[in-house]
Amino acid sequence: MSETRVEDIYGQLKQMVVGFRMRPGERLNEGALAREMGVSRTPLREALNRLVTEKMVLFRPGAGFFCRELDVQTVFDLYEMRQVIECAAIRLACARANDEALRDLADALQTRGINVDGLSIAQACARDEDFHIGIARLGGNAEMVGQLQRINERIRYIRWVRMSMGRLRRSKNEHVAIMRALRARDAPLAADLLGRHITTRMDQIAAAVRQGISSIYMDRAGELAARILTEEEA
Repeated sequence: MSETRVEDIYGQLKQMVVGFRMRPGERLNEGALAREMGVSRTPLREALNRLVTEKMVLFRPGAGFFCRELDVQTVFDLYEMRQVIECAAIRLACARANDEALRDLADALQTRGINVDGLSIAQACARDEDFHIGIARLGGNAEMVGQLQRINERIRYIRWVRMSMGRLRRSKNEHVAIMRALRARDAPLAADLLGRHITTRMDQIAAAVRQGISSIYMDRAGELAARILTEEEA
C-alpha cells in the first residue's frame, strides 16, 4: 500500500472532520466515503484509525467509526490545555529565541497577521494559528508544538464560529502587545498577556458550540469557513 496514498486520504478526511462535513456523533459510512473519495476501504480505514488516535474520529467496537462529538466541556478543556502550553512556550521563547527569529515573527505579524480584510474566516484563522505556532516554535520544544497543533485542529471549527461572532480587531491588537513583550524578553508580561488572550469563559464556549451546531445542522458549516471578512470585521 502506498504511504503517500494513505497520507492523501488522511489529509482529505481530516479536512472533512475538522469542518464537520459529518454531523457530531454521526456514524461514518466507510463504503460511501470510499466511493465519494474514489479509494479502496483498506487505506481509508488506515487513515480513519490515524484520526482516531488524534481524537478527531471515534471508534466503537462492533459499531464502526463515528464523527467526534461537539460538546462544551471538551472544547473548554482544550482551550485550558492550549493556554497552559502556550504560556509555557512563550516563556521558553523569551529565554531561547535569537533576535533574528523574533524580528522575523514580528515582521510576519505586521505583513500577514494583522490585516485580514478580504480573507475568508478559514484563512484568517490559519494566519492566527501561524502566529501562535510561531511563538511555540521559538520556544524550541517540539513536543509542545505538536500538542498545540493537534489542539488547534480539534478546536478550529469553534474558532471559525467565534471569529464570525466578532472580537477579531481586539484579538489583533492583543497580538501586537504580545509580540512587543516577547521582543523585550519580558517573560512574565508576555505569558500574562498571552494567557488573558486565550482565556475563554465557559458561557462563551457554550454560545459558540450552540452556534456551531446550528450551522452544522443547517448545512452551513462550509459557508461559515468560506465567509469573507468585511473591512469592519477585520
